[in-house]
Parts: sequence; structure tokens; C-alpha cells
Amino acid sequence: MGCWRTAAGALLAASVAAGPAAAQTAGDPVRGKMVFAQCTCCHNLTGPSFAAPALAGVVGRKAGTATGFRYSGAMTASGIFWNDQTLDSFLAAPTTAVSGTSMPIGLMDARDRADVIAYLETVPAPGG
Repeated sequence: MGCWRTAAGALLAASVAAGPAAAQTAGDPVRGKMVFAQCTCCHNLTGPSFAAPALAGVVGRKAGTATGFRYSGAMTASGIFWNDQTLDSFLAAPTTAVSGTSMPIGLMDARDRADVIAYLETVPAPGG
């Protein structure tokens, strides 16, 4: 089974029972790094892939502005700045948060989202 299907299946299986909910106030970045491993079929930290932008320095960045990736028009027009709340909302239901986004898979479990966000907060922007 390909990486995309494996990641999608793992995310869906892990999150179906949980349903969307608000992120915990404090995530665990160590656990978040492990959860983020499921995201690496599409995302990486240091450079864009064919499917998704790089996520180093995403916290605090305006949506749709990472260099080297062609975003959907909806994402570039969203006006979102990524912080704990906006990342949590987007990761819970990407197509609801930004109608027209090209990201098809959410991360439904609130703990997983909080942990991934805590991990991403530890990853500085390139050159930063």
C-alpha cells in the first residue's frame, strides 16, 4: 500500500471515534513529532514536496506564503495567520476551515492536533 493510503488510513482510523474538538491548552512536542511522522507522506519541514508546503516556521506565518509551493487560491486568499487556534481549526477540518483548500485530510483527535502544533512550534523557520 502506498504512503498516501497508509497515512490516510492511519489518520482516519485514529480519529474517527474522537471527532473534532478544541485542542488541549498544552501539547507534548515529543509526542507531536511522532504524530507528525504520519504527515510526512505529503509534508516535510525544510522544503516543499510535490503535494504540500514545508512546515518549518509555520507558526506565526501567513497562510499560503511559504516559498516554493503553489497553494490553492482559497489558501492564499484566506488571510489566516497560523497560531494555535487557527492551526487547530484547520487540522480538525481543513476543507471546512478553508473551503477550496487542496489539503484533503484532517487530524480529528484533539490531543494529536495539540501535540503536532506543540511540535511545530519547536521547528524554527529556515534561517531562523
